[in-house]
Amino acid sequence: MPAKPPANAGEPKGGSKPCPECGKASSPATAPFCSPRCRDVDLNRWLSGKYVIPGRETDPEDAE
Repeated sequence: MPAKPPANAGEPKGGSKPCPECGKASSPATAPFCSPRCRDVDLNRWLSGKYVIPGRETDPEDAE
């Protein structure tokens, strides 16, 4: 029977996941991001409405 790969086989060295913004290894102080800059870039995207989940339009009859 083949041995199981380690639980962190696909992660970068150091056991941290890659930064969702730039792909570098994340920092424990700013996890899941690698730096305060990447954390702020992500926050700006949320606040400016770039991360939007489109929904269906509602009918005026549904509002009643």
